[in-house]
Amino acid sequence: MVKRLTSRPLLIAAVLIVCIALTPILIILNRQPMITSAPQLLTDPFLQLPTENSVRVVWFTEFAGSRHTVRYGQGLSRTAIATTTKLSRTREDQKSKVGKQTQEGQIYQQPTKRDIWRHEARITGLTAGRRVPYQVTSVREDDQKVSSHQFTLAPKPAAGTPLKILLTSDHQLMPMTAANLQKVDETIGQVDAVFLAGDLVNIPDRASEWFDDNRGGAFFPCLQGRADYELEKEGRKTTYKGGELIQYAPLFPAVGNHEVMGRFSNERNLNDQFNDPYPRTIAQKLYQIKAKYLNPKNDLNVRQSWLKNNSFNTDTYNEIFTLPQNKSGGENNYAVTFGDIRLVVLYITNIWRTPSLEADAKGRYREREKDLNNPITWGYGQHIFEPVAKGSVQYKWLEKELNSPEFKQAKYKMVMFHHPPHSLGDNIVPAYTYPMQLIERDEEGRIKAVRYEYPKAKDYIIRDVVPLLESAGVKLVFYGHSHLWNRFVSPSGMHFLETSNVGNSYGAYIGNKKRPVPTGFKAEYTAAGDPNGLEPVMPTLAPLMGDDQQPQPYIASNDITAFSILDTGTGTVSSYRFDTRSPESKVIKFDEFRLSEPIDSKKVRNKDTVLLAGVALILTILIIAAGLAGILPQSIIKLPFP
Repeated sequence: MVKRLTSRPLLIAAVLIVCIALTPILIILNRQPMITSAPQLLTDPFLQLPTENSVRVVWFTEFAGSRHTVRYGQGLSRTAIATTTKLSRTREDQKSKVGKQTQEGQIYQQPTKRDIWRHEARITGLTAGRRVPYQVTSVREDDQKVSSHQFTLAPKPAAGTPLKILLTSDHQLMPMTAANLQKVDETIGQVDAVFLAGDLVNIPDRASEWFDDNRGGAFFPCLQGRADYELEKEGRKTTYKGGELIQYAPLFPAVGNHEVMGRFSNERNLNDQFNDPYPRTIAQKLYQIKAKYLNPKNDLNVRQSWLKNNSFNTDTYNEIFTLPQNKSGGENNYAVTFGDIRLVVLYITNIWRTPSLEADAKGRYREREKDLNNPITWGYGQHIFEPVAKGSVQYKWLEKELNSPEFKQAKYKMVMFHHPPHSLGDNIVPAYTYPMQLIERDEEGRIKAVRYEYPKAKDYIIRDVVPLLESAGVKLVFYGHSHLWNRFVSPSGMHFLETSNVGNSYGAYIGNKKRPVPTGFKAEYTAAGDPNGLEPVMPTLAPLMGDDQQPQPYIASNDITAFSILDTGTGTVSSYRFDTRSPESKVIKFDEFRLSEPIDSKKVRNKDTVLLAGVALILTILIIAAGLAGILPQSIIKLPFP
């Protein structure tokens, strides 16, 4: 017979012994699973912000890590330690195509934060014109490490260096983007820089669109030759990997409408948030009404955070890229000298809204009928994100830049922004101006309709910006937005190039093809052609033929992709096309125009001039000598002395 324990101290002691014995077991059972898979880089490294003797190397991981470095130089003998920051707004949602989620809502049912870390190292002690190898390495918290392949880098090129610059825009994970960039790599080889006129992705806060969309066509993989996009044309499937470009060449982007995120929400999907930017001026009025409740201590950070979350922001774009600093004009416009080029980048874009006039359209020209009595849900038309009209902060910065020694001394004066000043595309209509709101009410004061007009005479690009660029001697204005290739030349000789038929097209509106424009409105809305009065230039080498077998002054195709190269060695801009329906077909150069004389021809001309001058001097001396010796009569020589 077993005696029962009746002593309280013995009972307590027994419990303590059991607890002590179980503690290690519980710790083991509840321990987080060990990280057993090898670490991976989320991107290859890419280059940013080159100076005369340095350049930044940037890459991303999904772990914070304990150490991130760049080894570079001969034998990778030098080391630079990276600074690490965490992206603050990157998320995935039910519409993401990421990991095992191939259908809407399979894994994510609402916006979910995705942790991504950015690493940046400044590589110093470089010499212009000399490339050196480099390699990045990230060490995870468990001391496992991962390294990239070796690439090469260089600082900013010196003046007079022949350069090949890729001019591109509107990638947006579109079907032909990977093919386009692969053909750039195969046709041109290593470019010296990439100028990208906006619309890098579709939804800027959706992380997978930048890094690892499971369809294989995310932004960084396409520009780094790591894409895996299967394109099907006429029943034939071809996989494209993009081009290894930005590992070797710095990337200079502009903000397009798809880099701007709308009002923040933890519930609505990311597409809805993107499509819901609110005018900053209206948000500021709402804030003032609620300020004493929202921010009783009048904290500036609280105020700025609320305004961003309740209007729009470019935070993810700004956190991803390191671009030239602009102390006086805002964070999204900048200027940089790159070889013989002075590139001026402007923040010229607005929210895109449907041209539909249907009752359920939250559009360019009207509000939805169901929203009429609820202004907080209004879209306020195609409102502009950053002022550029005469007198604005950005305009004044532009005036100052165009008068700077760096700009005036540049051989190639170039301006890049997103919204088109001249185009055959749809997105150039209506005029680039703040929407003029017209509210119609019935006899009892109830709202019947809210419409928006865009007076053509108030187009800020045409009225204010273009004249400023003309007077400053700008040679090339480069832009995107309408997803087609076309170009124009002003009467003064300034060139306008839109080369955005990269991944897809929404068509060209010329002849009998008309844009969807409103009728019965006060302002003028051009249905076909360039609304700002220029005729498109016919491609000089191999224009596409239309159904009528006549040459077309544009490319607007979902089968044929186009790209353009600025070559400062030859002084030309060349455009190329590739027909994705015929994967084995050659890339065709279809247009070329000259911005300046070739560097080599100038050298040849200078040599010829010196040679001719030398010959003339020798002949003159011989003639004078012959005259003095009496071989030639004095009347022929006409000496200036007796």
